[in-house]
Amino acid sequence: MANAPEISVVVPVFDEEGAAAALAREIAAAFAGADYEMIFVDDASRDATRKVLSKLKSEIPQLRVLAHRANSGQSRAIRTGVLGARGDIVVTLDGDGQNDPADAPRLVAALKAGPPSLAMVGGERVKRQDSQAKKVASKVGNGVRKALLKDQANDTGCGLKAFRREVFLRLPYFDHIHRYLPALMLREGYEVAFQPVHHRHRETGRSKYTNLGRLVASLSDLLGVVWLRSRARLPGAIDEL
Repeated sequence: MANAPEISVVVPVFDEEGAAAALAREIAAAFAGADYEMIFVDDASRDATRKVLSKLKSEIPQLRVLAHRANSGQSRAIRTGVLGARGDIVVTLDGDGQNDPADAPRLVAALKAGPPSLAMVGGERVKRQDSQAKKVASKVGNGVRKALLKDQANDTGCGLKAFRREVFLRLPYFDHIHRYLPALMLREGYEVAFQPVHHRHRETGRSKYTNLGRLVASLSDLLGVVWLRSRARLPGAIDEL
């Protein structure tokens, strides 16, 4: 793409009018001097999130705002952002401000320093600032998923990730795919890596997930990814004759 940036930062948001502007400014500070664009994907928010972001475009020239006409969920918002991204490297962050944008350039640097086979560097949250119930549910869910999928990930729920756009677009899409990126990238023969990142209290708004809702979705998703892994056949190196 002509004049394409190197990095695209993609942030899905839904009813985050209280967090969106501060998060965008933190991202701009974290990537100051870098060749990047920032894409906020508004998933049909019912509050003033879209208006807040639109006003911010004059302050942050790298900011783009894509808007869903109907609410479609976090994974679809991420995919919308990746499809619209112009950079070869994509960074994703949750829109609630709990991921620290200051960690993102470090993940990008690790991805760029790795071999071409390294498709993603994911964040693993340390000192999680969540309720005890959510931390226990996450620990159990991550343990079951890791045991079944052998995806090397201790925390796939962390929204902070840096990955190669081309690899992401090779993956089969389904709702909640963002929790299974390590397994799906390994399935395609790529490598993944992880680094510890900070985690912060949610200062505004409220979580869009419940433990029960996440459990119901996770069971069907997990079985689906187990099936996908069982049907994978890699050709090894490809030679042009």
